[in-house]
Amino acid sequence: MLRGLTTVNLFATDVAAARDWYAEFLGTAAYFARDMHGAPVYVEFRLGDHQHELGIVDARFAAHGHDGTPAGAVVYWHVDDVEATLDRLLALGATVHEAPTDRGPGFVTASVTDPFGNILAFMYNQHYLDVLGARVAA
Repeated sequence: MLRGLTTVNLFATDVAAARDWYAEFLGTAAYFARDMHGAPVYVEFRLGDHQHELGIVDARFAAHGHDGTPAGAVVYWHVDDVEATLDRLLALGATVHEAPTDRGPGFVTASVTDPFGNILAFMYNQHYLDVLGARVAA
């Protein structure tokens, strides 16, 4: 049975550049790195209310290859402001993959393609906030 999100991995041919780009966007440095021959091949960030892991893996290690075109599972990260998040990502060089879309009361999604060919999806999700609020209140 699935018990929870542990790590979301993205791929990049230049892990150091991807690390720096995500550090700029996230406002925090990677807390873990694995090097090979003096260059990072894996870095990891801890994010959000539950400290989920976002890893960036050298594209050489992608199980099915990575050709730099937008690809991967679409995993949505909760954000408090979809438009502001989109604006920030575009200012950092991402491109729109899916424009903000209203999915019903309390749910708005959007996604970008990062400069490394990964889809980064985010959403305002009222259910996420309800669950978080219930845990905090308990």
